[in-house]
Amino acid sequence: MFVAGGLKSLLPHVLRRIIRCNRLGISNTSGMAEGYKQANVVILHKSLADDFEKFCHANAGPLPLLYRSKPGDWKCPSLSSDSDIRTDCLQYRIYEHGACTGTLKSLKEYSEQLKDMVTFYLGCSFSFEKAVQNAGIPVRNVEQKCNVSMYKTAVPCYSISTFCCNLVVTMRPIPESKLEAATLATSELKEAHGAPIHMGDPGLLGIQDLSKPDYGDPVHLHPGDIPVFWACGVTGVEAVINCRAPLAFTHSPGCMFITDLKNDNITVRSSREVPQVHCISQDPLHYSIVSAEAAQKIKNLETLIGIDPGDRGIIHLHRQDELLKACLSMSHARSVLITTGFPTHFTYEPPEENDGPPGALAIAAILQALEKEVAIVTDQRAMNLNKKIIEEAVQLGILKRPVPLLSYQGESADSALMFLCENGNPGRPRFDHLVAIERAGMAADGNYYNARKVNIKHLVDPIDELFLAAQTIPGVTTTGVGDGGNELGMGKVKDAVKKHIKNGDVIACDVEADFTVVAGVSNWGGYAIACALYILSTCEIHDRYLRKAVGFPQISKKMGWLSALPSVTKEEKLLKTLVRHGVRSGKTASLEMEVDGLPFYNTHSVMIEKLL
Repeated sequence: MFVAGGLKSLLPHVLRRIIRCNRLGISNTSGMAEGYKQANVVILHKSLADDFEKFCHANAGPLPLLYRSKPGDWKCPSLSSDSDIRTDCLQYRIYEHGACTGTLKSLKEYSEQLKDMVTFYLGCSFSFEKAVQNAGIPVRNVEQKCNVSMYKTAVPCYSISTFCCNLVVTMRPIPESKLEAATLATSELKEAHGAPIHMGDPGLLGIQDLSKPDYGDPVHLHPGDIPVFWACGVTGVEAVINCRAPLAFTHSPGCMFITDLKNDNITVRSSREVPQVHCISQDPLHYSIVSAEAAQKIKNLETLIGIDPGDRGIIHLHRQDELLKACLSMSHARSVLITTGFPTHFTYEPPEENDGPPGALAIAAILQALEKEVAIVTDQRAMNLNKKIIEEAVQLGILKRPVPLLSYQGESADSALMFLCENGNPGRPRFDHLVAIERAGMAADGNYYNARKVNIKHLVDPIDELFLAAQTIPGVTTTGVGDGGNELGMGKVKDAVKKHIKNGDVIACDVEADFTVVAGVSNWGGYAIACALYILSTCEIHDRYLRKAVGFPQISKKMGWLSALPSVTKEEKLLKTLVRHGVRSGKTASLEMEVDGLPFYNTHSVMIEKLL
């Protein structure tokens, strides 16, 4: 009887012979034949084979197809020289009409039925374990001498005919300092499921309890470990169950078919394609992935909008990578609430300035194009004005459709929670992300001030309460966009505002946002967010992570996203609309500002062509 200790260095053909003779005292193949590819196995009637192959191609993350046999063919010559699929897995499962009716050590007794069946060999994450170890990353299930943990998720796969199921994932605890290394080590091993599809709180995948895996064994996290999830080939087992075929076979989860193929066909990537990992939420803990190229473009945008035309000292408010993290968070959001409105012209009617609404609508337009829910909340006194602006923005082609317009009065202690969540339940938020752009922010004394220290509280509804309440709701993140430190969300940099901005000791906003985007003009911040969301949507690495490696890349929608981006023409039309409704300029810098000899607001020629 062989035991696990000496198996990791044995060659695959030797291991298959040992497995064939039932001489192994182990329950799974993790850690065996290090550096060689292992495979999940699904065996179906030939009448289902074409649809299942399409299902694999439609969900290539969990189901990377290594080989499809012909009916009745028990060998797989492109994967191994001397194999017999009837005997070369540690254990098999038999399924009849979707129910598992037993486990088997051999399928030889079903040889007659197998003559009309097709075998699919699908990539397995056991194949990347050696690459992970070579990167200096512990593989906890190997250390703990147990099978990997596998979980059913709430993420639906792309359905093909009778094949429909939710994604199954493996979980490996990874030290937080090694998250990027783990992503880098696996991202090019696409036949072994590639890069992770989620890092952080399992609840975001619909997994309630890590100690109770649906398949495999519980794997214990060490202090400082983060649960990291990869797409899993056991998704194919779930598809077999749901299609309710009269007869089907699979490997038992963890009992893989070991091939003769080495994991040495890794494509050499350019530095631009290297994945980066960024934390976008602490509650729940959530990390996102983006390519180095896309991240650098967004950093360039952050530098562009940081120009200080008023020489007010905003460079001291800047926090690196806030634009990137804010937009990563928004990219993951399902529903976004935007607020704007700074009544700096308090002696006029309307008192609003024209910095804020154009940027807010630019964000709303790209969110609409990305098929996210979006709404705007503003002051009750400004509802009619904003309604007219939104209607004309639709007529001008800036928005695809009207944006729902809301107001908030803060009439009771639980008003903010009731506004943000269904029935005030923090477990059911209506919005995943809140954005304030050039929105008057509450100072430490409870008042609202313009840059000249004039108290304008009588013109401002307490929308700050929504941002304060969001801090108590798991899964809701916030962004503040400003250019002077007295805007909602700028509380994150209030110490710098008090020290470096004129009148900062009085006007500094005291309410923090999770992310603070500082711009020379707040509208620029809105335009940069729109462009950054476009960059993320066209980033293949980020797109794959967003869709959890199921379905197809979304790049085919690129032209629709591009048409939603801000431009000089759109901004000129919108500014004329604002003027027509009596909205005045609050900034000295506008269309005349140039970058590389071109108007800054010409985002198509400057931001898009240069940076995208």
